[in-house]
Amino acid sequence: MDECRIVSLIASATEIVCALGFEPQLVGRSHECDYPPSVKRLPQLTAPKLNIAATSGEIDRQVKQLVQDALSVYYVDAAALEGLQPTHIITQTQCEVCAVSLKDVEAAVCEIINTRPQIVALEPNALNDVWSDIQRVAAALDAPERGAALVSDLRQRMEAIHRRSRAIVNRPSVACVEWIEPLMAAGNWMPELVEMAGGRNLFGEAGKHSPWMTWDELVAKNPDILFVSPCGFDIQRTTEEMHWLCERPEWNQLSAVQSGRVFIADGNQYFHRPGPRLAESLEILAEMLHSEAFHFGYEGAGWIHYTD
Repeated sequence: MDECRIVSLIASATEIVCALGFEPQLVGRSHECDYPPSVKRLPQLTAPKLNIAATSGEIDRQVKQLVQDALSVYYVDAAALEGLQPTHIITQTQCEVCAVSLKDVEAAVCEIINTRPQIVALEPNALNDVWSDIQRVAAALDAPERGAALVSDLRQRMEAIHRRSRAIVNRPSVACVEWIEPLMAAGNWMPELVEMAGGRNLFGEAGKHSPWMTWDELVAKNPDILFVSPCGFDIQRTTEEMHWLCERPEWNQLSAVQSGRVFIADGNQYFHRPGPRLAESLEILAEMLHSEAFHFGYEGAGWIHYTD
């Protein structure tokens, strides 16, 4: 479909479009779309209404206030969107905090009078939903065979890791922290990735939204490994926020802290983008959990050991 003009308003969808071979047809993106790096040349059509440079605690407060007031967390530039004359707009319905929502896009599209773009709304709750979303995008772009090939490749890569991890006897318990202040565990596809990498997930359920957790719950379950990867934060920013955790009196009670098995990973580029790089995310997890069995070369760039 060479004549299509695609606008992607989610970072994961941009990665899907490019992995399917349609980067030349991308004409616009969201403020969070930054991979592959070449997409940064495209017009940016969204902006956050909150201060994304604030601390995790302040971001949480701002988001809750916007949601309480029934306000969108993001702006969509309807005028710029109209100027691009898109044939396809890709958005999502899974999380109104993570990316521009369907209602935001529909409101903006109502202001477009010259085109009637096809809106493709993705809703990835579990790993299989991610594969379905890739195929949904491919079908919308009249390239279902590309979607099938990409999904097959990704599933084979991930299943190869899963097969190897099943032979590992020691499966450490893992607490995945998706937000630092207040504490939130990782849900959706993350519990599946932990199990595939050879761990035992302690918080969050596959296919369900990420749950809040308390310090009492964290101490009670006392994970072997504490994996900190806040949504939207890179390694440096997460490191700067770790004081929220390590200054807590309960911190030194945790087995993961005592044994030096606290890890930080890039939650901006990996883990929280339900697209092709979930395969790399699984590789990072496997490398962290079982360095004796897996080595993919991500340490230092995709993840680090944390010592306070």
